[in-house]
Amino acid sequence: MTIEGAKDLQDAGWEQIEDIGFLDLVGPILRRPDASGVYHYGFHAEERHSNLNGVVQGGMLMTLADRGMGRTVRIAHDDRPVATVHFSYDFIAPGLIGSFIELHPRITRQTGSLVFMESLVFSGDTLIGRSNGVWKKLKAKPV
Repeated sequence: MTIEGAKDLQDAGWEQIEDIGFLDLVGPILRRPDASGVYHYGFHAEERHSNLNGVVQGGMLMTLADRGMGRTVRIAHDDRPVATVHFSYDFIAPGLIGSFIELHPRITRQTGSLVFMESLVFSGDTLIGRSNGVWKKLKAKPV
Protein backbone atom coordinates (compact mmCIF):
# COMPACT_ATOMS: atom_id res chain seq x y z
CA MET A 1 0.00 0.00 0.00
CA THR A 2 2.87 2.41 0.74
CA ILE A 3 6.52 2.76 -0.17
CA GLU A 4 7.83 3.34 3.35
CA GLY A 5 11.52 2.42 3.35
CA ALA A 6 11.94 2.48 -0.46
CA LYS A 7 15.40 3.79 -1.38
CA ASP A 8 14.44 5.10 -4.77
CA LEU A 9 10.99 6.54 -5.46
CA GLN A 10 11.46 6.14 -9.21
CA ASP A 11 12.19 2.43 -8.77
CA ALA A 12 8.93 2.22 -6.84
CA GLY A 13 7.09 3.74 -9.83
CA TRP A 14 6.69 7.33 -8.58
CA GLU A 15 7.06 10.28 -10.98
CA GLN A 16 7.25 13.96 -10.14
CA ILE A 17 4.38 16.23 -11.18
CA GLU A 18 5.54 19.48 -12.73
CA ASP A 19 3.78 22.35 -10.95
CA ILE A 20 3.93 26.13 -10.92
CA GLY A 21 3.11 28.77 -8.32
CA PHE A 22 2.15 27.70 -4.81
CA LEU A 23 2.32 23.97 -5.54
CA ASP A 24 5.87 24.33 -6.86
CA LEU A 25 6.81 25.95 -3.54
CA VAL A 26 5.47 23.16 -1.32
CA GLY A 27 6.29 20.18 -3.57
CA PRO A 28 7.42 18.19 -5.23
CA ILE A 29 4.26 16.11 -5.36
CA LEU A 30 4.67 12.69 -6.92
CA ARG A 31 2.24 10.23 -8.48
CA ARG A 32 2.05 6.60 -9.53
CA PRO A 33 -0.82 4.47 -10.82
CA ASP A 34 -2.31 1.67 -8.74
CA ALA A 35 -3.26 -1.72 -10.23
CA SER A 36 -6.47 -0.26 -11.71
CA GLY A 37 -4.67 2.70 -13.30
CA VAL A 38 -5.90 5.33 -10.81
CA TYR A 39 -3.08 7.58 -9.63
CA HIS A 40 -2.03 7.81 -6.00
CA TYR A 41 -0.25 11.03 -5.00
CA GLY A 42 2.40 11.65 -2.39
CA PHE A 43 5.29 13.66 -1.03
CA HIS A 44 8.27 13.11 1.23
CA ALA A 45 7.62 15.04 4.46
CA GLU A 46 10.59 17.34 5.08
CA GLU A 47 11.37 19.70 7.96
CA ARG A 48 9.96 22.58 5.90
CA HIS A 49 6.55 20.83 6.02
CA SER A 50 6.47 20.78 9.84
CA ASN A 51 4.27 22.69 12.25
CA LEU A 52 5.09 23.90 15.78
CA ASN A 53 4.40 20.39 17.14
CA GLY A 54 7.08 18.86 14.90
CA VAL A 55 4.70 16.92 12.63
CA VAL A 56 3.42 17.64 9.11
CA GLN A 57 1.47 20.91 8.90
CA GLY A 58 -2.24 20.27 8.34
CA GLY A 59 -2.30 22.71 5.43
CA MET A 60 0.23 20.55 3.58
CA LEU A 61 -1.92 17.46 4.07
CA MET A 62 -4.95 19.38 2.79
CA THR A 63 -2.92 20.67 -0.18
CA LEU A 64 -1.93 17.12 -1.11
CA ALA A 65 -5.56 15.97 -0.89
CA ASP A 66 -6.95 18.89 -2.92
CA ARG A 67 -4.24 18.54 -5.55
CA GLY A 68 -4.52 14.78 -5.93
CA MET A 69 -8.30 14.75 -5.94
CA GLY A 70 -8.44 17.64 -8.41
CA ARG A 71 -5.99 15.90 -10.75
CA THR A 72 -8.05 12.71 -10.53
CA VAL A 73 -11.16 14.61 -11.59
CA ARG A 74 -9.30 16.42 -14.37
CA ILE A 75 -8.09 13.09 -15.80
CA ALA A 76 -11.64 11.70 -15.64
CA HIS A 77 -12.87 14.89 -17.42
CA ASP A 78 -10.60 14.28 -20.46
CA ASP A 79 -7.90 16.60 -19.06
CA ARG A 80 -10.23 19.60 -19.17
CA PRO A 81 -10.32 22.21 -16.39
CA VAL A 82 -12.13 21.57 -13.11
CA ALA A 83 -12.65 23.64 -9.97
CA THR A 84 -13.04 22.71 -6.32
CA VAL A 85 -16.58 23.47 -5.11
CA HIS A 86 -16.40 21.88 -1.66
CA PHE A 87 -13.53 20.32 0.27
CA SER A 88 -13.25 18.87 3.78
CA TYR A 89 -10.43 17.10 5.60
CA ASP A 90 -10.54 14.99 8.76
CA PHE A 91 -7.28 14.78 10.74
CA ILE A 92 -6.98 11.28 12.21
CA ALA A 93 -3.30 10.99 13.22
CA PRO A 94 -0.15 13.07 12.69
CA GLY A 95 2.00 12.81 9.58
CA LEU A 96 5.59 12.24 10.64
CA ILE A 97 8.49 14.27 9.29
CA GLY A 98 10.76 11.98 7.28
CA SER A 99 7.92 9.74 6.16
CA PHE A 100 6.31 9.44 2.76
CA ILE A 101 2.73 10.74 2.82
CA GLU A 102 0.40 9.10 0.31
CA LEU A 103 -3.10 9.96 -0.95
CA HIS A 104 -5.49 7.34 -2.34
CA PRO A 105 -8.32 9.19 -4.17
CA ARG A 106 -11.58 7.69 -5.41
CA ILE A 107 -14.45 9.10 -7.45
CA THR A 108 -17.71 8.13 -5.74
CA ARG A 109 -20.28 9.76 -8.05
CA GLN A 110 -20.54 11.91 -11.17
CA THR A 111 -23.31 14.01 -12.63
CA GLY A 112 -23.23 16.00 -15.85
CA SER A 113 -21.40 18.87 -14.19
CA LEU A 114 -20.14 17.66 -10.78
CA VAL A 115 -17.77 14.97 -9.51
CA PHE A 116 -17.90 13.70 -5.91
CA MET A 117 -14.76 12.25 -4.35
CA GLU A 118 -13.26 10.79 -1.23
CA SER A 119 -9.70 9.91 -0.35
CA LEU A 120 -7.59 8.36 2.36
CA VAL A 121 -4.20 9.72 3.43
CA PHE A 122 -1.47 7.48 4.83
CA SER A 123 1.90 7.96 6.53
CA GLY A 124 3.49 4.56 6.07
CA ASP A 125 0.74 2.08 6.91
CA THR A 126 -1.00 4.49 9.29
CA LEU A 127 -4.21 6.18 8.20
CA ILE A 128 -3.68 9.84 9.09
CA GLY A 129 -6.48 11.60 7.22
CA ARG A 130 -9.61 11.41 5.17
CA SER A 131 -10.98 13.96 2.74
CA ASN A 132 -14.14 14.51 0.74
CA GLY A 133 -14.92 16.98 -1.97
CA VAL A 134 -16.98 18.07 -4.93
CA TRP A 135 -15.49 19.37 -8.20
CA LYS A 136 -17.17 21.28 -11.00
CA LYS A 137 -16.42 20.24 -14.57
CA LEU A 138 -15.57 23.41 -16.50
CA LYS A 139 -15.99 23.95 -20.22
CA ALA A 140 -13.01 26.28 -20.50
CA LYS A 141 -10.29 27.80 -18.36
CA PRO A 142 -11.65 30.36 -15.88
CA VAL A 143 -10.78 33.94 -16.70
